[in-house]
Amino acid sequence: MAEPHGVALADESHMREALRLAGHAASLGEVPVGAVVVLDGLVIGRGYNRPISGVDPTAHAEIVALRQAAAYLGNYRLTGAQLYVTVEPCTMCAGALVHARIARLVFGTREPRAGAVVSTAQVLASPHVNHRVEVAEGVLAEQAQQVMQAFFRARR
Repeated sequence: MAEPHGVALADESHMREALRLAGHAASLGEVPVGAVVVLDGLVIGRGYNRPISGVDPTAHAEIVALRQAAAYLGNYRLTGAQLYVTVEPCTMCAGALVHARIARLVFGTREPRAGAVVSTAQVLASPHVNHRVEVAEGVLAEQAQQVMQAFFRARR
């Protein structure tokens, strides 16, 4: 079944914000991944990759955005929230989505090496997790992939 037109427009709008944040990460020399947490149409958390600059191996865009959203709500459970991220989450981030009770994950492009939602593992589909996260992929995928490719091309 096709998504209602309004959902597609909202998804693109939130993904554009995530892409903007990914650009900020790139400007700091970080892998360009950006994420936003949305609840009832309101952005309540933003994040971009910063494990290098933050000297924190857990400072992935998704984790930073989830922490900000949890602080905003005063609750680590983000029931009903959606997370938009430019690149498919890794194992750590996919697990965090389950613990935070994220309702829906929307990501731009797959991560063939470390993506743990559809590419290398299907963490969110595991029968062993106690919460189900709806997944939508491919929103502004071409733009997300271009950001990653440009970053790694520049580093070579």
